Amino acid sequence: MIKPQFPKNEAERLHALRSLKTLDTSHEERFDRVTRMAKRMFDVSISLVSIVDKHRQWFKSSQGLDVSEMSRDISFCGHAINQDGLFIVPDTAEDERFFDNPLVIGAPNIRFYAGYPLKLRQGINIGSLCIIDTKPKNLDEEDQQLLKDLGAMVEQEIKSIQLATLDDLTMISNRRGFLTMVDHSLKVCRRNQIPMSFIFFDLNKFKSINDEYGHHEGDFVLITFAQIMLNSFRDCDLIGRLGGDEFIAMLSDSDKAKADLALERFAIAIDKANESLNKPYKIEYSAGVRDFKHDTDRSIEEMIQDADAAMYEHKKSKVR
Repeated sequence: MIKPQFPKNEAERLHALRSLKTLDTSHEERFDRVTRMAKRMFDVSISLVSIVDKHRQWFKSSQGLDVSEMSRDISFCGHAINQDGLFIVPDTAEDERFFDNPLVIGAPNIRFYAGYPLKLRQGINIGSLCIIDTKPKNLDEEDQQLLKDLGAMVEQEIKSIQLATLDDLTMISNRRGFLTMVDHSLKVCRRNQIPMSFIFFDLNKFKSINDEYGHHEGDFVLITFAQIMLNSFRDCDLIGRLGGDEFIAMLSDSDKAKADLALERFAIAIDKANESLNKPYKIEYSAGVRDFKHDTDRSIEEMIQDADAAMYEHKKSKVR
């Protein structure tokens, strides 16, 4: 068996996935309708909308399969998300990647698999619409187009969720998406009695970049800043763009020392970006940190405001 490889942009992919807040949610008719259609149209035993998480694949919709998730290491969909187009295995018994896969030699005894990678945007595949059968099968050109059409329907439904929670420009969480994720993370911190930190970022001299070099250059700065946040913070940290040139991060299981280390890593990444980009300006920012215990009585908005106040003090001090 050959395990599926991780995409090179796995951190960005996982952030986009988690921003949707669709993992472990209830089945929805809009997705179930498509998997029912697929199962019937292709006359297969199983049809799934599979979402590939960090270590598992979880099924938003399933027909013909009783379990709700499986390990990513043995998943077919883990391979499918690395494709631009359909991922088809006509006969698993003849394929070196899968002939001894536990899902082939045991239940559900997969002999045929075809998956359409579900894209949030180019290069970001979060899962697949897949059809599975216990006997080998070939899809002709018409069948392949039909699977693509059904997959596009699922993508459209997912993107309707995405539009409500992701920032259109940077593709990280917008304010609504960030607050939704923080609400869940805060409950986890309280339940496990672990502290947290909020870091508020504000870009310095951003208006002058827009004025001197154009809004397209300003957009580039925002996108770059968001990407560096994605790559610098841990997978378990939450990041978002609150609006304009303001960004926010929530670090769970964090105190002053851990938050300072995170900011140090981030500062190094920004310095490297400025050096490699060789722009006529520098990406500069101010940051404010506030740490909170698990039993704080501050609301989410109040914690953000506290970090904002700390950022304002930092900006006044002109440290950066």
